[in-house]
Amino acid sequence: MIRIKRLVRHSVLGTASILLSTLWVSAVWGAVSAVTTPKASTGAGEQLYSQRCAGCHDGPVARAPHKIVFPMLGPESILGAMNGGIMQAQAAGLSEEQKILLAEHLGDRALSGATQTKISYCPDTTSNSDNSETQITSWGMSLGNSRDIDENTAGLALSDVPALKVKWAFAYPGATQARSQPIVHQGKIFVGSQDGTIYALDLASGCTHWTFKADTEVRHALSLGTVKNVSSGALFFGDFAGSVYAIDQSNGELIWKTKANDHPDTTITGSPKLYNDVLYVPLSSREWASAANPAYQCCTFRGGVVAINTADGSQKWVSYTVDTPVKSGQVNSMGVPLMAPSGAPVWNSPTIDVERNRLYVGTGENYSSPASLTSDAVLALDLDDGQRIWSYQSLAKDAWNMACFVGGEQGNCPSENGPDLDIGASTILHTLASGKDIVLAGQKSGHVFALDPDKSWYCAFTGCQEGRVLWKSKIGMGGFAGGIHWGMTASDDTLYAAVSDRDFGLFPVSEARGGMYSINAEDGHVNWYTPVQDRCPEGTKPMCDPGLSAAITSIPGVIFAGGFDGYLMAYDKADGKVLWEYQTNREFDTISGEVAHGGAIEGDGPVVIDGTLLVNSGYSFGTSLPGNVLLAFSVDGK
Repeated sequence: MIRIKRLVRHSVLGTASILLSTLWVSAVWGAVSAVTTPKASTGAGEQLYSQRCAGCHDGPVARAPHKIVFPMLGPESILGAMNGGIMQAQAAGLSEEQKILLAEHLGDRALSGATQTKISYCPDTTSNSDNSETQITSWGMSLGNSRDIDENTAGLALSDVPALKVKWAFAYPGATQARSQPIVHQGKIFVGSQDGTIYALDLASGCTHWTFKADTEVRHALSLGTVKNVSSGALFFGDFAGSVYAIDQSNGELIWKTKANDHPDTTITGSPKLYNDVLYVPLSSREWASAANPAYQCCTFRGGVVAINTADGSQKWVSYTVDTPVKSGQVNSMGVPLMAPSGAPVWNSPTIDVERNRLYVGTGENYSSPASLTSDAVLALDLDDGQRIWSYQSLAKDAWNMACFVGGEQGNCPSENGPDLDIGASTILHTLASGKDIVLAGQKSGHVFALDPDKSWYCAFTGCQEGRVLWKSKIGMGGFAGGIHWGMTASDDTLYAAVSDRDFGLFPVSEARGGMYSINAEDGHVNWYTPVQDRCPEGTKPMCDPGLSAAITSIPGVIFAGGFDGYLMAYDKADGKVLWEYQTNREFDTISGEVAHGGAIEGDGPVVIDGTLLVNSGYSFGTSLPGNVLLAFSVDGK
């Protein structure tokens, strides 16, 4: 959830603000020439927008999404809204050609159906499954989200890593980003895409067994489990519009579909976690962008987790991170009443603690002031009913939304105005060699810390049960794009954390400490640190950046990490030495015969199974390098 926000406040404005405005416009509306998906000409589309849409979507019309949201929605969703959807009346009188021009202009790319990218389906002779018992069925590689893959599952040793070469490349049709982490079962890869297509790919060759089309983008890892009367098993996932699906893993047929939440801006960013026939779905939101419209009543979304029965998609319980928003007594610069508390989204995959019958999640910033005690916090929830057992707030008084960027101190910008330092990475439940369990967390502030899941005490000032901090260390400068952004990994008594410390090229940052860290999980001291190497060509910043923001993954002896600059790297666990690296920001001939292009590695992390390393390349939100490719590596490319 990288969000370009106003970095310089109060006394340092002027040139920096202009630069940030230019950055945002360039990032959201700029040409995406590096990928195979062509972008439609903006001239006619811009004219249509000015004539038919700007009066509402430039503001000020309540409930009308601000135009900065549209690139995230994509042209398919925008076209659907005009053809039989919520914008059907407003689009009356437009020809289909005009609607497509408008959708592609606002969505910042061509419609996937308008591209010539092909899908290479598997021949009938290709087996629909194999007998492999190894599998990776969720985001965190385990219920505890360790992101550590055992030797048998990985099928790849430290000595093999220097010989890794591309085995095959798969092009996501019509995409400018690839961020759904693959899962693998019996030789089949299951992965989502920007246009909502779910692909079942062959691990050996990359060919496609079947596809399923969700309504909007699927941005996270799917979960594999069982559903009564579906003998082959089921895949569970959510989409950008907040719908949750169960489909048959053997053929992609829909089993059920439901809404995660009734708030219109609900989205699902973090990977749902499956346990004991219940799917635990994290609730995030687009309202941070909706708030850019000064006529929008900010804000009413509540982050949380919803528990869904896998048998039929019915809701078991929902647990919100904040209370029901009410009028705060304040108004914005247009006189619109402000609502609070709000926000504190959950955009990480829940961590399951079987022994204690609970789950843990990290939360983000509030969208309106005053900030709540549960923003930028770790929450422990009861698996049976969602009741909060304890919470630990790592940073207080953090409230921010996009109005702080596009409107400065005007409109809906909260009085606390950031700094937007979410706990975005999934927490890790880890058992030390001593047998003690700890909860490990990382934050965009650059902090890593450990909590005791067993100890809590009455919080006299807040009325809560507060988690006990065992240690807390600051390893990065931090910022709205990390510190620690998407995910860490842990094995033995060591926590490994990737730090971004991205500055977007605006300021000389002497305190930036981007790179890979090995941290003693018992006391938080740093074992070793390998700084990132700045290999961005002159003139390519801020689109190119060496920071490590994507989730990382470990196997025995090795940590795999990808950078904003497109480099995929393997580090030696013992001393942090770089064992191998590969630049994915380049063109690839794919199995469909099309040319794809890699870009930034961001969001999801690498997957290693049966001797194959899988990684997505391409991330188009914010000032990052777009791309549309899934890469498979193996020893010597075999």
